[in-house]
Amino acid sequence: MTMADVTPSPVAPPAGAPRRFWRDRAVLYGLLALFAVGLAGLISATGWEETWAELKKITALQFIGLLSLSLINYLIRGARWHLLSRELGLRLALRHSVLHFVGGFAMTITPGRIGELVRLRWITRMSGWRVERITPLPLADRAFDMAAMGCVLGGAVFLSQAGGISAIPVAALAVGTAIIVTRPTLLVKLVEGAFALLRRFPRPFARLRQAARSMGVFSPLRVSGPALVLSCIGWIAEGIALFLLLQWMGADITLATATTIFLFSTLAGGLTGAPGGLGGAEAAMMVLLTMNGVELSQALAATTVIRITTLWYAIGLGMLAFPVAETLSRKART
Repeated sequence: MTMADVTPSPVAPPAGAPRRFWRDRAVLYGLLALFAVGLAGLISATGWEETWAELKKITALQFIGLLSLSLINYLIRGARWHLLSRELGLRLALRHSVLHFVGGFAMTITPGRIGELVRLRWITRMSGWRVERITPLPLADRAFDMAAMGCVLGGAVFLSQAGGISAIPVAALAVGTAIIVTRPTLLVKLVEGAFALLRRFPRPFARLRQAARSMGVFSPLRVSGPALVLSCIGWIAEGIALFLLLQWMGADITLATATTIFLFSTLAGGLTGAPGGLGGAEAAMMVLLTMNGVELSQALAATTVIRITTLWYAIGLGMLAFPVAETLSRKART
């Protein structure tokens, strides 16, 4: 059997899905427990008083400012999701696109963030499209995220000495991956090459090839240009948030350095495959901050606050939006 012999069709949930659900939950809770233990150990090592003193430097208004910068990132990327979905041919309202995008954050801490594909379920219900037709949307969304993070990281590294030359390969990998994903001819060849090598799983590979062929709609500059600009603005906002937080704590660090540290840590956390980059992102941020002259107590406090105002804030917003998106999509289906 070859990929050409397979016609993609909806697949029923596998019989082992409940077992995998509980296994994923166990992995997630285990990671959270390890993260909590590690955080407590770091606080103990640096001293509760020093860490608490750094945290108390942040006022309620400043904390709201950090949340606002994260919200700007999410709304801008939600607008990009809408732009990409319109180019694909979907005609959902902007408010629904943003709702779907934010609601997907509720599943950020699933392994590999695969749970964020719940957005596709809402779209199929509201549009009547088959899931194969909209599979390119999350691929393009992730590709433009990686491209933007790579571009901003590369620029920040150029303007600062944070992380030295070591951050450049990460930026190059992010941009390179985005280029591959948004070039359908190249992506199809990679999918076909992987299938020829494995000679297994023809149906999933057939779906991947179909999705790869559909990615060409996002390649023209009139689409990729605005999508990339929106992505860059969103991630720069997060770099500004870390910079302001460190300034408020009294750390001597530049905007370029803070942006480099935030983006490199985010990418490093994602490469671990852990839900939400838990553990990896925090460890990378702590190391890079201390390497750039930030005191350990400040680095710990800043890492804790920035993860609350980014990862956990996104999850909180997603949990608020999730039931609304689920209800609206069910009503649309009926």
